[in-house]
Amino acid sequence: MSAWDKLLARILAEDKNMRFDDLKRVLESYGYTGKRPSGGSSHCTFRKKGRSPITIPVHEPIKVTYVQLVKAVIEMEEQNEND
Repeated sequence: MSAWDKLLARILAEDKNMRFDDLKRVLESYGYTGKRPSGGSSHCTFRKKGRSPITIPVHEPIKVTYVQLVKAVIEMEEQNEND
């Protein structure tokens, strides 16, 4: 199993020890672009045309709620590929 497959498996299993950079990498691979707002916010908002924005805090560890948001993106993108 490749490192990428292991990363996706960790997200799909809702691993509680995910890092922000891992979630960012996955979202960017699916076409999302991340932007941190000016003004000192500790969150990054990822956007993709036609999809709801996803806001994730940059601090670690990442709460499972945010991992679940990325999991939903993976499942939706995989479903779209299979259709």
